[in-house]
Amino acid sequence: MTSSSVRDAREALGSRLRELRKDAGLSGVQLAELAGWHSSKVSKIESGKQTPAEADIRIWCRHCKARQQIPDLIATLRNVEAAYVEWKRIAGIRRKQQQLHTLEEDTRLTRWFEPVIMPGLLQTPDYMRAMLTKVAAFYAHDEPVDDGIAARLERQQVLRHGNHRFNFVLAEQVLYTTVGSDDVMIDQLGHLLSMMRLPNVVVSIIPTMSDYQVPTTNFAIFDRKVAHVETISAELTITQPRELVLYEQVFQTLLNQAVVGEAARVLIGKAMGRRQPQSTGGA
Repeated sequence: MTSSSVRDAREALGSRLRELRKDAGLSGVQLAELAGWHSSKVSKIESGKQTPAEADIRIWCRHCKARQQIPDLIATLRNVEAAYVEWKRIAGIRRKQQQLHTLEEDTRLTRWFEPVIMPGLLQTPDYMRAMLTKVAAFYAHDEPVDDGIAARLERQQVLRHGNHRFNFVLAEQVLYTTVGSDDVMIDQLGHLLSMMRLPNVVVSIIPTMSDYQVPTTNFAIFDRKVAHVETISAELTITQPRELVLYEQVFQTLLNQAVVGEAARVLIGKAMGRRQPQSTGGA
């Protein structure tokens, strides 16, 4: 997270606290007196120049008669300097995969939406190699790609053991985005069909011509505790209850547009067929 992003997040939190104070009919000086703070503390927090402690949030909400806001505001506070993790600060692909492995092992229900590429838990080794090679080159990672592949394969063990359920929603584009080669993609799509036979895995596919319903980006929701969103420069970790509700609403909307079971297998088979060598027949 850049220093400007940290500042913006502090300012956003300060603005929310300012609104609570004003709704309570208190001036900054009055709130500081009630809380036993120096008179400048309120203005510094509201302007984003000072990050409040969790105890400050609780005191603020108590005096502003907004106790119901405490969980959400504390979640916001905890994310101010931790929500964004810049890709170049992640110590290699393998470490990132290990972090995800721990989270997935602790999750009962994983809900995952992907608009362009195959989710990591469903990738074949050749697909991983083709994708991670380009990712490593783009971000100038010097870690061997084999380390990332080994860590991702280790993650995939969660699909076959433990009390875990997985609900993957894929845009049909995922079936057509070429990662590697036609041979890699045919193998990958065949693997996807086999994964759909696992009793704890549901794969749904949103047909290409579906109507636009909600704003989307790729994301994964782990139980109802946290959501991960990958951007080009950073990974966003969502823990605010009100934001998690939005991601759950988006996921459900996308799921309602998707086809499952035999209809999904037909779309996958069609995509595989597009990559098969076409016979010209004999004269």
